[in-house]
Amino acid sequence: MEMNTYQKEAMMTLKPYENLKDAQVNGLLGLAGETGEVCDLLKKHWRGDGPLDKEKFMKELGDVMWYIAELCEIFGFTLEEVAQKNIEKLRARHGTSFSGVGNRTGKGK
Repeated sequence: MEMNTYQKEAMMTLKPYENLKDAQVNGLLGLAGETGEVCDLLKKHWRGDGPLDKEKFMKELGDVMWYIAELCEIFGFTLEEVAQKNIEKLRARHGTSFSGVGNRTGKGK
């Protein structure tokens, strides 16, 4: 799925807010809450509560994406613009060591 397509479809579920501040607060607190849920899943796995439920983990990451899309929408950005700016920042920061290739930690580990 294209990132901007995701943003457009995800925002079909966006609740209207009475003012910009309420929308921003919802986006920020929602992002913090969902990020906390992602962290909590790993914390429980690391402390020995059992194997990581990767399906649930992926769904929680999707919730994080939803709130990022909401904040992008509120501030007039597209997900693709944000992703592109991030890559430009990483290239500038890492210079020639930025290869853009591969997953250095190993997929699924």
